[in-house]
Amino acid sequence: MNIVVNTQLLLKNRLEGLGWFTFETFKRISRNHPEHQFYFVFDRPFDNEFIFANNVKPIILRPASRHPFLWFLRFEILMPRLLKKLKADVYVGPDGWTTLNTKVPCVQVLHDLNWEYNPQDIPFLIRHYFSFFFPRYARKAKRIATVSEYSKSDIVKIYGINPSLIDVVFNGCNELYESFPENINEQTRLHYAGGHPYFLFVGALLPRKNIERLFKAFDKFKASDKKNTRLLIVGEKKWWTKEINTAYEKMVHRNDVVFLGRLPVEALNKVYAAAFALTFIPYFEGFGIPIIEAFNCGIPIITSNCTSMPEVAGDAAILIDPYDIDDITNAMKRISTDEFLRQQLIAKGHERKKMFSWNKTAAKLWDCIEKAAD
Repeated sequence: MNIVVNTQLLLKNRLEGLGWFTFETFKRISRNHPEHQFYFVFDRPFDNEFIFANNVKPIILRPASRHPFLWFLRFEILMPRLLKKLKADVYVGPDGWTTLNTKVPCVQVLHDLNWEYNPQDIPFLIRHYFSFFFPRYARKAKRIATVSEYSKSDIVKIYGINPSLIDVVFNGCNELYESFPENINEQTRLHYAGGHPYFLFVGALLPRKNIERLFKAFDKFKASDKKNTRLLIVGEKKWWTKEINTAYEKMVHRNDVVFLGRLPVEALNKVYAAAFALTFIPYFEGFGIPIIEAFNCGIPIITSNCTSMPEVAGDAAILIDPYDIDDITNAMKRISTDEFLRQQLIAKGHERKKMFSWNKTAAKLWDCIEKAAD
């Protein structure tokens, strides 16, 4: 088969959730299926690390598309022409973007429907593009893959898709993530937190990640903290809103918040492993990869009791109401003072991490692609 894959989010040293999904799944799929030809379609110069095998041919389809007007040009005009030229047997949009203007069978990987629930969190043109095109992509797709049962139920309920056309392919975790000996953790804490214990947040700083309430809860926690605990924030200030900034500026203990920006995997692994706990409390997630990264790094987790997060975390995390600042604060206090609870959660996380791997994800996504090509 000739399989065309939209790879515009494979960006050197800038991979985020959707980019990591594309990277990890198609690295495995292309290597495991040398009998097929894969065309990776970039929108700018690419790094050779993304050309995973001899059966991968890269194509740059300009212009670079980071704006809704350019998305329309790319996916409704240029991509259909390319699919015809390449005599594609199937097209895969691992980041959700497909095209309405082709007869080629399409596989849409639709990770979540956040824009349907929280339109206020997304810039005007982007949310209107998503709201118009993505349900149409879903209804046109031959098959849909998504990353949780929660997201599948959303796609069925909101877009009216037959559940038999949707495959759940859980996310995996980078194989490099692991725990470290305590002497290494001590060095990490010294380097990033002045030797103090710290809570950790990992993710793009978007409104739905609930950073505003995390700041407020941490500030309340610090009022009774005896350990000089820090809060480390890993991620880019992607949509640093007025509300997030106001919450930060009003913190009494904002000097105990450390912004690390984006970190390479090796450094992030150490920061995870040395953390006192992960505080990952979005009010909406299609999956929540930091949860399983924390499992692999051997630390306890505080996460939200809504959307996909209970499905991913199971009983291996403290689940809180992401809208209740006192609930978040109390969870931080519990995990700070109860070492038995911490160790119990770490042990449960060690078992639960076995449910998730990119090998499983890639195999299930390949099954979805084969169904679409039939």
